[in-house]
Amino acid sequence: MPTLTVPTTAIRRSRPSERVPASRAVARALLLAACLVASACAPLGPNYTLPVVPWLDQWSSPALRSTPENGQIPQPPQDAWWQNFGDPVLDGLVAEAQRNNLDVRTAGLHILEARAQLGIAGSGLYPQLQQLSGDVLRAGRNQSNGPDSALWSYSVGLDIAWELDFWGKFRRAIEAADAAYFASIARYDDVQVLVAAQAASFYVTLRTIELRLRIANENAAIQKRSLEITESLFKSGNESELDVQQARTQYLSTLATIPELEGSLRQAENALATLLGRPPGSLPELNAGRGKIPVASFVVVVDLPADLLRRRPDVRTAEMLLAAQSAQIGIAEASLYPSIALVGTVGLSATSLAWSARTLDWGLGPVLIWNIFDWGRLSNQVLVQDARFQQLYEQYQATVLRAARELDDAATGFAKSRAQVAIVADSVAAARRSQDLATLQYREGLVDFQRVLDSQRSLFSQQERLVNTQGSVAQNLIAVYKALGGGWEAARMRPLVDEPTQTMLRETANWKRLIDAPLPPPQEKLSPVQLRTTP
Repeated sequence: MPTLTVPTTAIRRSRPSERVPASRAVARALLLAACLVASACAPLGPNYTLPVVPWLDQWSSPALRSTPENGQIPQPPQDAWWQNFGDPVLDGLVAEAQRNNLDVRTAGLHILEARAQLGIAGSGLYPQLQQLSGDVLRAGRNQSNGPDSALWSYSVGLDIAWELDFWGKFRRAIEAADAAYFASIARYDDVQVLVAAQAASFYVTLRTIELRLRIANENAAIQKRSLEITESLFKSGNESELDVQQARTQYLSTLATIPELEGSLRQAENALATLLGRPPGSLPELNAGRGKIPVASFVVVVDLPADLLRRRPDVRTAEMLLAAQSAQIGIAEASLYPSIALVGTVGLSATSLAWSARTLDWGLGPVLIWNIFDWGRLSNQVLVQDARFQQLYEQYQATVLRAARELDDAATGFAKSRAQVAIVADSVAAARRSQDLATLQYREGLVDFQRVLDSQRSLFSQQERLVNTQGSVAQNLIAVYKALGGGWEAARMRPLVDEPTQTMLRETANWKRLIDAPLPPPQEKLSPVQLRTTP
């Protein structure tokens, strides 16, 4: 597309006999730059404001309100919520996962990338060296009828340009990079939340399967004893072969569930090991507390759901991305207007000849570039950025809505499964008593063996149901804490990358500053409306 370029650079060549008033030229250039900067207008484009979610401030989770803890004095959830379970093994696994998980390491490297991108955006405010050139030449002449001659020739030159941020293009670019940097931190926090929840969930799954395996073995032992009794009675002619085959069928059926549970246990261990950044295999630390499902109380602020949802890292990520896109609109609008730059060039050339003079060439002045015939390309680019902003706005609304649903779903599951535990526990007690009575009456000849089989089958079923319900209580409580978005705070104090990666990166000197820069403390609200680049 045609571009209007208006150079007004003054070019001057100095002779050895002339005195170059360089200080005066520099002073004039600085004065001109100051005038242009002083007259610069506010950055183009919209100033970001926190998006409004109309229903959020008045909403509270019905499931949270219905919990018995709702009548207690509300307390904020612990940052390390998994410690509420009082299980040292779980505490160690979560801590290791938040340090060594590969997704956590990747998220830390994304923060370093965002810091480097922020440095790139900030460099636009300063003069840029466009070109630096130089050459040294040795030239000579060999004559058959005269002396040889030779000389040295050298020159050096550089071009500098400084585009003034007249329309706020570079300031908006820094604002966008700043928001992207905060978004990378929020993603890092979100990975910490997910990893902690996954580690706790896998741990509960392991303990649930271990308990189911214990119950299967215990019932298999009981059913084996029944099989031995029926075989003895059949051999003595007191019972038919039907009782023996029914007892064997039930015993083998229970026995067949054990390999399946053992396979599920190994798969759960592999999943947890991979989450910890270890190769698949057994985890020796699980030997402590084997077969015991962790139990925790439910302590949460039930009257501040809006603050809790906005605290979630995924909601903060959506907010930061929205802020970054808002700045992109201003960058696109700045392209509609002329860009003004101060350009300068300096060149020095000389030879080794005694009579040759050194020559200094220099030039300094403003340049105006304006793409006046873009046929709607630039104006439509503004619309493109605006449309992307509207898309991210809807995504933010969807993220908040999804967060509210996750919180209420998890709280509902926790409340209902916890209420179910007491009922199923009574059912297990009744099934155990029924089995004892059926076995006693069968030995006394009062009932047939089918009653014994039914009671054994019912006891096994209710025991499994109780274990699964207890595991569901723990899983739903983990989901509640995950929906609240806690558990990322301690990671702000840890290094972003592991020690071997740090050592490798520090071999490049420029990485040291980016690696050593601390993350904002957890108490600091990372809000785009407080970006230091926002006017």
